Amino acid sequence: MEKIAVDMDGVLADVYHQFIQMHFEESGVLLQEKDLEGLTEYEAFPHILKHVHTPGFFRTAPLISDSQEILEKLNHKYEVFIVSAATEFPLSLAEKQAWLNEHFPFIDWKHMVFCGSKEIIKADIMIDDHFKNLDFFEGQTFLFTQPHNTHKVNGKHKRVHSWKDIEHFLI
Repeated sequence: MEKIAVDMDGVLADVYHQFIQMHFEESGVLLQEKDLEGLTEYEAFPHILKHVHTPGFFRTAPLISDSQEILEKLNHKYEVFIVSAATEFPLSLAEKQAWLNEHFPFIDWKHMVFCGSKEIIKADIMIDDHFKNLDFFEGQTFLFTQPHNTHKVNGKHKRVHSWKDIEHFLI
């Protein structure tokens, strides 16, 4: 059975929604995703480090549309691993595991990989929103569109704009 490594933040969890909401609560300015296109997350959200260190940030992130249903379908066809860079933000470890347990109960703890660098990850397919995680990967890669990667191009990675796109290519 082929293995798929699926990123969490920006692919399953809508952390952009979290950042936008927290920015609004602090500044009163409601950012639009289209206005953030091409900006790194650090450029778009000046208080990003404060946000990711806020208790509950990762635990309360909303789901990206269609991710539950389609990931469950993938889980019947592939061996699915959730691979998340979590060790940089220690609070995120328990919060991410609790979030996954709540929203993706069909993914067992043995298929949750919390790491720093994803360079060690070996699978057949990787779905991620960051080039830094996809560029070194030796298997098939899917770049999940987020504002920070909208204007970047790399012919090696197939761009997907939604979970429906992933379903089209992989199921």
